Amino acid sequence: MTPPWIAGPLAALPPVGLAELVDRAALQTRVDRKYLVPVDGLADLLEQLVPVARVLDIDGERVFRYESVYFDTPLLVSYHTAAYRRRRRFKLRTRTYVDSAECWLEVKISGARGSITKHRLPYHPQDRETVRPGRGFVDAALRRESICPEPGSPLEPVLVTRYRRATLLLPATASRITIDTDLTWQDGNSTLSLPGLAVVETKTSAAASPVDRILWRRGARPSRISKYATGLAALRPDLPDAPWRRTLRRHFHDPAPAVDPAPAPIRRTEQEASCV
Repeated sequence: MTPPWIAGPLAALPPVGLAELVDRAALQTRVDRKYLVPVDGLADLLEQLVPVARVLDIDGERVFRYESVYFDTPLLVSYHTAAYRRRRRFKLRTRTYVDSAECWLEVKISGARGSITKHRLPYHPQDRETVRPGRGFVDAALRRESICPEPGSPLEPVLVTRYRRATLLLPATASRITIDTDLTWQDGNSTLSLPGLAVVETKTSAAASPVDRILWRRGARPSRISKYATGLAALRPDLPDAPWRRTLRRHFHDPAPAVDPAPAPIRRTEQEASCV
């Protein structure tokens, strides 16, 4: 159900169906810019977008629940390549669209000049906590991108994120905007939540979108935040966190986010690996 504080502003936007959204702005290779925006500022932002944006609408719903399970090696190779800003980096996750029970296995590659390439495989929701059924797909995707640092490392679930998302299409620029709220992270027996903040992400082929320009005029600037890396750094203070330190200090540690010390743990499974 769409939260009432955003239902009105979203209702003012014309709808777009999923098939048209994918056709016009799939953007599997793209440039992403992320902004941390107080949730009480979203209504004003959406009102400014009425002339230029459409909102994803599926059976009358415009906000959808997401769950992502992120995988890494025991030495956190994926995390550390991001923390040390390696030129070629990857993230591996399953993404579940909770309301439709649709699930994908995704390999995201960060390349030159901030570009992102995503490889996706339809996945069974019951397998979302393991990469075993899709391990061949993962290895092939990493090989195609020339990323195969160390064979023989298992890939295990490390972090779970959950949030609600509204997705906008800007037809004039074929760009896509996502607005994520009710953000939570779970790492083993610890959880973290940021109920007062939204992550607004612009996904474009290259040039800045109208949403970027509106946010810039309001004084907002892109933040270095990764749902995987920044969330894991917030929950594990012993990890290197240089790329996200300013974001962590400003939004995750001051004021302190809500922390639940004892949620249900993530079920961990053994996986065989040949790459990463």
